[in-house]
Amino acid sequence: MSNSPKPLTYPNTNKSNQVDNYHGTLVADPYRALEDPDSEETRAWVEVQNQVTFGYLNEISAREQIKQRLTKLWDYEKYGIPFKEGETYFYFKNDGLQNQSVLYTLPNLDAEPRVLLDPNKLSEDGTIALSGIEISENGKLLAYGLSTSGSDWQEWKVRDIETGEDLQDHLQWIKFSGASWTHDHQGFFYSRYDEPNKKTKLETENPVLVSSQEEQFSNTDVNYYHKLYYHKLGTPQSEDILIYHRPDEKEWGFGGEVTEDGKYLIISVWLGTDSRNLVFYKDLTNPNSEVVELINQFEADYSFIDNDDQVFYFRTDLNAPRGKVIAIDIKNTSSENWQEIIPQTAETLESVGILNNQFVADYLQDAHSQIKIFDLTGTLIREVELPGLGSAGGFGGKRYDTETFYSFTSFTTPGTIYRYDMKTGKSEIFRQPKVDFNADEYETKQVFYQSKDGTRLPMFLTHKKGINLDGNNPTYLYGYGGFNASLTPSFSVGFLVWLEMGGVYAVPNLRGGGEYGEEWHQAGMKEKKQNVFDDFIAAAEWLIANNYTQPQKLAIAGGSNGGLLVGACMTQRPELFGAALPAVGVMDMLRFHKFTIGWAWVAEYGSSENSEEFKTLYAYSPLHNLQPGTAYPATLITTADHDDRVVPAHSFKFAAALQEAHGGDAPVLIRIETKAGHGAGKPTAKIIEEVADKWAFLVRVLSSF
Repeated sequence: MSNSPKPLTYPNTNKSNQVDNYHGTLVADPYRALEDPDSEETRAWVEVQNQVTFGYLNEISAREQIKQRLTKLWDYEKYGIPFKEGETYFYFKNDGLQNQSVLYTLPNLDAEPRVLLDPNKLSEDGTIALSGIEISENGKLLAYGLSTSGSDWQEWKVRDIETGEDLQDHLQWIKFSGASWTHDHQGFFYSRYDEPNKKTKLETENPVLVSSQEEQFSNTDVNYYHKLYYHKLGTPQSEDILIYHRPDEKEWGFGGEVTEDGKYLIISVWLGTDSRNLVFYKDLTNPNSEVVELINQFEADYSFIDNDDQVFYFRTDLNAPRGKVIAIDIKNTSSENWQEIIPQTAETLESVGILNNQFVADYLQDAHSQIKIFDLTGTLIREVELPGLGSAGGFGGKRYDTETFYSFTSFTTPGTIYRYDMKTGKSEIFRQPKVDFNADEYETKQVFYQSKDGTRLPMFLTHKKGINLDGNNPTYLYGYGGFNASLTPSFSVGFLVWLEMGGVYAVPNLRGGGEYGEEWHQAGMKEKKQNVFDDFIAAAEWLIANNYTQPQKLAIAGGSNGGLLVGACMTQRPELFGAALPAVGVMDMLRFHKFTIGWAWVAEYGSSENSEEFKTLYAYSPLHNLQPGTAYPATLITTADHDDRVVPAHSFKFAAALQEAHGGDAPVLIRIETKAGHGAGKPTAKIIEEVADKWAFLVRVLSSF
């Protein structure tokens, strides 16, 4: 699998005698010490592992050429979707190689844009990123969140849009939250956790919690007790008003959204990553009103769309796994009085908005976009004509707007922005990027294949036109398969370079995702998680059987839950792949719930604290299924030292265990990015470096180039 001249010598990793008892099963965890990212031992380990990895990568002559081509291709103008608040337009733009996109404002679409916020000026290396924005309805104030080094933790500030100056407001310890302004523009709602390991009011009321708190704040500390607050402009955060929290439900999270008419605060209550949620509301016309529990059972997903006074519209999958639109009169809330507006169809209803007093519905048809417009009675008006097989996003705006914008992208088409006239149904190009790449030389097709149990799955294949199906094509098989997330056609400069090098890019739509609704999602959860791995393995076998590639020319890749996918498949079928690239993966399925927000994934995976779920997790956990003496594929694990979503301990422990177990000559490396997190907000320069390293690694280890 590798043309490396000699086997690598890996750094020594200290081992302990740590053994845990799971329901009578003894499980060794010799690399437990690597769970502390800040210890001297772990820092030293990271340094020597990176020395080995970059020593290997630096020897690859093609690496610099790949990086230069990536840099040249990346250097094109990238536009975000314009949106309007008050009489002012806003949009993001990246000139090409800027580490972070810049937020612009302009009074009309023909005017000269003015920089409102340039995150590139907040840090020299681009590691401070915008994590969220919310503009007041009058277009005068910008609330914005900042994240440092890719952390999920955010701090929020407020900027006067006319002057470009920040106000004194500064909010901290915010996580998994946006902001929603009140209609008087005097403040906004947001959600946060208590400052880690401080004796807050909640802890004072619950003394048991105090004794369990560690003295030092750690990047890996567990996050519980989300709270919804109102912040009034010009006041310190300590005076923010607590709107809602649940001391009896430490895992509940809250998102607050003010309705367009300003009358209600809609509170969506989430429990981990479970797609089911609760919906509460507060009457903002009555300051002393209580929070009302409109939907108080975790039975389905309810996404608020809009309201006609007391009638609330929701997209839901209640008794409709592919989604429908319903109306609930909050003065008559009994479920038998709920009205179905848009019934479930064969396609999956992803999201819905209201523009021009009409529903704009975003559907997935076999994992590509389909946009339909309905009147408020649910009667179909038209389907939006899209440029082809790809992904459309946007269609934002206010209730009576007749103008909106959307982006369209495919595997070989960068995000093109269109202006859409809601009255005439006509699209016109607003901004079209120019990339130094001839898309006409490539093609994307969708094939269908069968998994182990006979389930039919779609897969997108992108490659040069006219390739020989002789089994000799280097192929990059990318998957995710979890958390109701859908993999739809998307554009990436990195993959353009892979295609130019003669590679095939394959993206299967695995169970566990949301491509075919909640039933498809549930078919890849908990005790059914093995279906996801079977689906991915079947995709690899299809590519080989149909002469696209062969095992020694096949690389598999995925990030986060997709990193778990790669880890599970390479341990279950090591002979099937020539290379594996698991990124920021969940590799220790017995302890993932013990760090940061990991407990929230129990809804998806199950928990080792449950005896039956432990058996399922232990059976596929990548860390625990490595077999000594096995020849594993050439592996490049990637993670980041500041990842507080999937803590780097997963990748650290897996790398150490894999290096020890590996019985072949193929390299087993870990690339640890510094001053970076789970991926969001990563500077362009770091992205280019990482992609160049991945392709260079594959050039060296696959016998294809």
